[in-house]
Amino acid sequence: MTGSSRDMRTPLARVRGLGSAHNGTRHFWYQRLTSVTGVLLTGIFIVIVLMVLGRSHAAAVQILGSPLVSILLLLFVFNTVYHMWLGMQVIIEDYVHHEGAKVFLVMFNTGFCFVVGLICVHALVRLSLGV
Repeated sequence: MTGSSRDMRTPLARVRGLGSAHNGTRHFWYQRLTSVTGVLLTGIFIVIVLMVLGRSHAAAVQILGSPLVSILLLLFVFNTVYHMWLGMQVIIEDYVHHEGAKVFLVMFNTGFCFVVGLICVHALVRLSLGV
């Protein structure tokens, strides 16, 4: 039997442990899910931008302030920021080998994505509420 003599698990059970972090497969699937969702939401975003092009400021604010458009733009922002956070985390974990730099960059990535998302949500809320 390979491994520790105390390990009573079958080889399949050891493989299903998902590695040391126990969430590698979940991270992989979330990244793929946000990617596919992002394709649809990016198409919707492009249509919204084309609807706003060439309009007056008041007409653009009216279009962007409608509830359906605001919700779609919020979904676009949340999906894009989450996908960005996941992707950069993978890059940092794979290519930064110094532990201190890795921890700093993962923390910076989380903060940066949070701030970008917060700024976008703030702008959309101001548009949709007419503030």
